[in-house]
Amino acid sequence: MSEAAVTHYLDQYSRLPPSAPVWLNGIRAAAIEQFRRTGFPSTRQEDWKYTDIRPIIKRNFVPAGAGADAARPELLESFSMQTWNCHELIFVNGSYRPAFTHIRDLEPGVILRSLAEALRHDTAGIRPYFEQARAPRQSAFDSLNSAFLAEGAYLYVQDGVCIEKPIHLLFIGEQRPQALVGHFRNLLVLGKQARATVIETYTGSDSAEYFTNTVTEYTGAAGTHLRHYKLQQESLRGFHVGSLRARLDQDSHLESHSLSLGGALVRNNINVELAGTGAAATLNGLYIAGGKQHIDNHTCVEHQVPHTSSAGFYRGVLDGNARGVFNGRVVVHEQAQKTDAQLSNANLLLSNQAEVDTKPELEIYADDVKCSHGATIGQLDENMMFYLRSRAIDEKTARSLLTFAFAEDVINRIDFKPVRERLELSVVGKLPDTELIRNFMK
Repeated sequence: MSEAAVTHYLDQYSRLPPSAPVWLNGIRAAAIEQFRRTGFPSTRQEDWKYTDIRPIIKRNFVPAGAGADAARPELLESFSMQTWNCHELIFVNGSYRPAFTHIRDLEPGVILRSLAEALRHDTAGIRPYFEQARAPRQSAFDSLNSAFLAEGAYLYVQDGVCIEKPIHLLFIGEQRPQALVGHFRNLLVLGKQARATVIETYTGSDSAEYFTNTVTEYTGAAGTHLRHYKLQQESLRGFHVGSLRARLDQDSHLESHSLSLGGALVRNNINVELAGTGAAATLNGLYIAGGKQHIDNHTCVEHQVPHTSSAGFYRGVLDGNARGVFNGRVVVHEQAQKTDAQLSNANLLLSNQAEVDTKPELEIYADDVKCSHGATIGQLDENMMFYLRSRAIDEKTARSLLTFAFAEDVINRIDFKPVRERLELSVVGKLPDTELIRNFMK
C-alpha cells in the first residue's frame, strides 16, 4: 500500500505547473526527491510506533486547486472571529478566499497576506525564510508540504511593533466529489521586541472527507513574544497532520496552545529551538477524543544555550474506542547550563476500550540543570463521584462535571478570553448534559 501511495503523490507532483517565483521550483524538487527516497513512515519507526497512517495513505487525495468553492454560511458564522475585532484570513478547500477576509488598520511595519500573494509581491523578502527553513526530524508529510506548497499565510512584523488585534487564520474543508488534500504553509516572522497573537482554526463540514497537511514556521528575534493558538476541530471524517516549527532568539517567548477535538486521525508535531539566552517556551495542550478517533501529539524542545526555560503541560480525555498518543521530548545540549524544563502529561480514560500511550523524555547532556517530567493515566476519582452523587447529582451528570473540571485545568491557562470561552463551549458540547454544565460554568 505504501508504494502505491508514494506513486500516487509522485504522479500528482508531476502534474503541477511550474512555480512562480522560479527559485521555489528548486525547493519543491528537493522536497519531492526526499519524499521519493524515504516514503511514508510505518509503525516500525519509533516516532510513528503508535500511529498507523494507513487510513490516510490508502485514500487517493488530490491537491486542492484554485477553484471557487464557498464555505457554508453556518461554518463561517460558527468559526469566524470577526466579533472579536480581529484580522482574519479565510481558506476554503485549500484556496484563499479574499471575499471573506478582513484585514483592517494594520500597524505600520506589518505585512499580513496570503502566502501566494507574498510569493508574488514580496519574493525577495520571503525567500530567505524558505531557504533556511528548519525541519528537525522531518517526516514524509513535511516533504509533501514543501513539494506542494502554494497557499497559507505570511506574517512579517518589524522590530518594536506590537500588533494589538489578534490574527485569525481559518481553514475550512468542504465535501467534494474527489477528496482533497490541502498543503498549507504559514510563515510567521517577528522582529526584535515585536509581539503578536495568532490563532489557527482547522474545521470542516460534518460529512466532509479531506486531508489537511499544514506546517507553521515561526522565527522570533530577540525579545519577541508570540501567543499561538491552534484549534483543531476537523470533521470526524477528516485527517490532519500539522507541524509547528519555532526558533527563538535571546529573551524571546513562545506561548503555544494546541487544542484537538476533531478529526478521524490527527498528528500534531511541535519542534522548538531555544537558541538564545533567556528564551522560553510554554507548551499547553488538550486533546479530547471519542468513538474511533486517534489523536497523536509529539513535542520536542531543544535547549541549545544556557539560561533557557520550557514548560509543557498536556491533558487528554479519551472515551469510546479512542486512542491517544503523547510523546514529549526535552533535549538539553551540553552547553545549555542553567536550563529549567518541566514536562507533564495527564490522561483521563472514560471507557474500558479507550487507550493512551504516553512517553515523556528527558535527554540531558549538561550537569547544572533543573528538569522534571511525569505522566499519569487514570479514571474518574471515585471519591469525587461519591461526593457528587451524595448531593443528588445523577451519575452521568457527575461524570460530565468531573471530566470538564479535568479539561478546564488546561483551558484556564489560556489568557485570551475569546479563545478560552470558545474552547469551553466546544468541550461542553462533547459531553452529556450540556445545558447543566453551561449553567455550572456561569
